[in-house]
Amino acid sequence: MSTNSASVAWLTQESYDRLKTELEHLSGPGRTEIVARIEQARSEGDLKENGGYHAAKEEQGKAEARIRQLTQLLENAHVGESPEDNGVVEPGMLVEARVAGDVETFLLGSREIAGDSTIDVYSEKSPLGASISGLKAGDSTTYTAPNGKSISVEIISAKPYAG
Repeated sequence: MSTNSASVAWLTQESYDRLKTELEHLSGPGRTEIVARIEQARSEGDLKENGGYHAAKEEQGKAEARIRQLTQLLENAHVGESPEDNGVVEPGMLVEARVAGDVETFLLGSREIAGDSTIDVYSEKSPLGASISGLKAGDSTTYTAPNGKSISVEIISAKPYAG
């Protein structure tokens, strides 16, 4: 599998399985439930002033978008074990870094790896993620933020994300 594609995401087997289960629910029973709610609301009459109908249609749109997102993600995912605990910044690592003078801890990779966690996640394709990939504790670099500012980064540590 080519990992230079912009759409490839690294996922743990656990994350992949969780997302696959979500996709199966959304595209099966979840879809059926929403269609049933739309039909129920449609049978109530005038669609212009039918809040239940419009809410169900909006929910259907969101579900279909999530189905497309999950399908694309899972088709292009690189599934594997957590990265080696060698201190190298790469997808799947919990990184502690001094960014513009402030110490931050974040996960490098896909938001989907973190699941329901509230941890900050930066894509390895983001300006910050791209600039620190391959660095180790003690390494420093700068990157250009989307606003054009040059921001300094010093890696403090990088450990496999345990979830």
